[in-house]
Amino acid sequence: MAAAGGAARQCWRRGGAGLARAVRGLSGSVREAEGLRAEELAERLRSSAGQRREIPKDPAQRQLRELTTLSQQLQRVHPNVLAKILKQETVVINKPYGLPVHGGPGIKNCIADVLPILAKMLENMRAEPLHLCHRLDKETTGVMVLARNRETADKVRLLFKTRQVEKIYWAIVLGDPDPAEGIVEIPIVEKEVQSHQSHFKMTLAPNYRLCPEDGKVVKTRRNRSAESAVTRYRRLAGASACSLLELQPITGVKHQIRVHLAYGLGCPILGDHKYSHWSKLAPQKLPVLTLRRLKLQQSKARHLPLHLHAHRLCLPLGQPIDLVCKPPHFFQKTLKKLELDIAKD
Repeated sequence: MAAAGGAARQCWRRGGAGLARAVRGLSGSVREAEGLRAEELAERLRSSAGQRREIPKDPAQRQLRELTTLSQQLQRVHPNVLAKILKQETVVINKPYGLPVHGGPGIKNCIADVLPILAKMLENMRAEPLHLCHRLDKETTGVMVLARNRETADKVRLLFKTRQVEKIYWAIVLGDPDPAEGIVEIPIVEKEVQSHQSHFKMTLAPNYRLCPEDGKVVKTRRNRSAESAVTRYRRLAGASACSLLELQPITGVKHQIRVHLAYGLGCPILGDHKYSHWSKLAPQKLPVLTLRRLKLQQSKARHLPLHLHAHRLCLPLGQPIDLVCKPPHFFQKTLKKLELDIAKD
């Protein structure tokens, strides 16, 4: 991640200690950290990586340790960002794959559970818990913004609600969109799929349809439950029967990008087993060339993760902040296997 104020964006690099370990080394000396330069802070983070502590005997301490361990799943914070969050009102994390934002039935670990612990690591034991400002789906990785106080959280949420935040995603999809760049503007609605395993999915609710009898375009009856949905897309690379797309959701409907790509463009996201079929829940069917490049058998396709990454956020909070997160390792590995080369800026 990188915070830009006119300077070129810098992608955060992996490596160093996890977030929990990094902050643990600073938790006892917040006042000192405010005066640290980024290089000094980075060195302190690296030096704390090898520190180990015994497992506490007290149950409460063990629970605290478990939450601390979980916070490591929030991956790394770039030293420059970590240095600035001690003075600014936001914290930015790179959300890992498979970790939900909110809890619920059957969910043991989620980001919301570790926010109080992260706040104490960053500030002190009296720190106010960090606040969620928006959400990402469980299977989506990338940029997430947290607020250090309720006032800032309300401001950031309002920016998202009024569509003032520029959001850029990357997705590896099956096939090539035609045209290679454009806008998908089709309403979306949730429907129940009647099959041997009844389930709900988001789907398209177009305002117009093609009449099969005479080929004319006719207006359909508006579905009152449908929500307006607009997604801009641009093809960045193509190879191995797949494409890398840059996506900008203008609206924020549930599963909007996945539905517009799968049903609007006919290019489902790699690893999107939910929206690769309408009438059933089944593993995604992959092209032979894609399977060969991934060195994967179709019977193992069910294990492919969703390749959707929140790559960038532009947050107009005071001075505009441009935040960029590199894709996770599995995403980068897939790009390499499929020979999807991105032109560097």
